[in-house]
Amino acid sequence: MINKRFRLAARPVGLPKRSDWTYEELPVAEPKDGELLIRSLYISLDPAMRGWMNAGKSYVPPVEIGDVMRAGAVGEVIASRHPDFKAGDYVSGMLGMQTHAISNGRNLFKLDAQAAPLPKYLSVLGMTGMTAYFGFLDVGLPKPGDTVLVSAATGAVGSIVGQIAKIKGCRPVGIAGGRAKCEYAVSDLGFAGCIDYKRGPIFPGIAQHCPEGIDVYFDNVGGEILDAVLTRIRLHARIVICGAISQYNNTTPIQGPKNYMSLLVNRARMEGFVVFDFAARYAEAIHQMSQWMKEGLLVSKEDIVDGIETFPETLLKLYAGENFGKLMLRVAH
Repeated sequence: MINKRFRLAARPVGLPKRSDWTYEELPVAEPKDGELLIRSLYISLDPAMRGWMNAGKSYVPPVEIGDVMRAGAVGEVIASRHPDFKAGDYVSGMLGMQTHAISNGRNLFKLDAQAAPLPKYLSVLGMTGMTAYFGFLDVGLPKPGDTVLVSAATGAVGSIVGQIAKIKGCRPVGIAGGRAKCEYAVSDLGFAGCIDYKRGPIFPGIAQHCPEGIDVYFDNVGGEILDAVLTRIRLHARIVICGAISQYNNTTPIQGPKNYMSLLVNRARMEGFVVFDFAARYAEAIHQMSQWMKEGLLVSKEDIVDGIETFPETLLKLYAGENFGKLMLRVAH
């Protein structure tokens, strides 16, 4: 068996390029006592990968030069010398951008392949679903009747946030790029409206769809859109800082919010969070969202691209807004 993998070769400047990684093919190692060998089936591509490639302090250590690129994945155990895992088990974890991984079992989760298709464990039942669930409910603290604005509304996280908002009796409004995505947000995800940021300035759309202001803003993009939202927040609004994809590939300093004094005027709160802080409660979220899926209240869309070899180019779809749903690679063997 051959392990195909990408190791970080250089810290990117601006958008990452293929030369920022080293691609290798080498024999698969055998697991030692207490280890297991996993064959990756689907590998997650996430906006946060760009931050992991940078040196410096963050919520997780950076990927070091020469290390296998960090990535979440779903895979099948094909050999085990670990007492808690056996061949044939399906698992998820940070297995890296590689077709085969050796694990000691830590931070590895067993999956029920009968309960949901495996790609769902990288989307709605995976890290992005956990991000949406805890970020919106625990940080956003929604109340019935709230107007909830969600950027990147058809993305892996935003699409789940909007649907949970509707389940909780809120009025979700989305921001997305392009007519097809906006139509999907309204017709399939249940958003009350959707603003197409590619059609022109964002402010008129916010004023039109949120005429009484915004109670909760779930921010995935940062930049100019966050600035526009700050001018429309209501008293005691909650702004959830999940990500800032518009800023990740800047070659100049990150653009912060110019209208932050609106937080003072409206006695509002802007708070960031990291999903790993809620790890002890993942089972709660998976149980609840599985139930909503069975009831037809929650759907998810996966954007699956074939071939680990396509990783450097496929990752760029995230930063161009070209993905439609949760982006991942299907690993061919």
